[in-house]
Amino acid sequence: MNSPDKLVLALPKGRILDEAMPLVRAAGILPEADFDNPRSRALRFSTNHPGIDIIRVRAFDVATFVAFGAAQMGIAGNDVLMEFDYAEIYAPLDLDIGRCRLAVAEPEDLAGGDDPSRWSHIRVATKYPAITSRHFSRRGVQAECIKLNGAMELAPSLGLCRRIVDLVSTGSTLKANGLVEIEHIADISSRFIVNRTALKTRPGELSEWIDRFRGAAYGA
Repeated sequence: MNSPDKLVLALPKGRILDEAMPLVRAAGILPEADFDNPRSRALRFSTNHPGIDIIRVRAFDVATFVAFGAAQMGIAGNDVLMEFDYAEIYAPLDLDIGRCRLAVAEPEDLAGGDDPSRWSHIRVATKYPAITSRHFSRRGVQAECIKLNGAMELAPSLGLCRRIVDLVSTGSTLKANGLVEIEHIADISSRFIVNRTALKTRPGELSEWIDRFRGAAYGA
């Protein structure tokens, strides 16, 4: 069971974890040895601080764990924060990692004669229906969002829809699937986040960790 006095740091699985861990360690949090064992199926780990545990969860779930107080702090991309828009999350620090962009893409043969300013209704496959709907509604476009959790690039070629909204880093995956970027929605990076209630009830501890991660990220 979770001790009520313990702080829990939620970290995302996958690519961002590789960028996040040098900052976590620089901030002074060292996970137990099993954390680096590629065969380990554990999701919760002790650290060199008896009062801090680490949990390793899906990137989209980090925000949920922190928002509902199961974890008091975490690292999450602002794509996730924008999608869920949890009022209980405070994101005081951009860690300058996990940089990419959220963009609209469509097949190359369609893009040549397409004019996004003339759209009135579009069907879009995306992992981010809330962000996508807000983006298009701001200019009066009705977006029908089809929620997918992966393999977004297949949707146009299989006739599911003509356009997608997804994260883009180098653009190589889009190119490999015959797609091109046509609209930029937002620049994305990962943030250090805390639960607002925890910050009010344990201000000293959480403020210290905010400062430590700021120092790890920017040397301040």
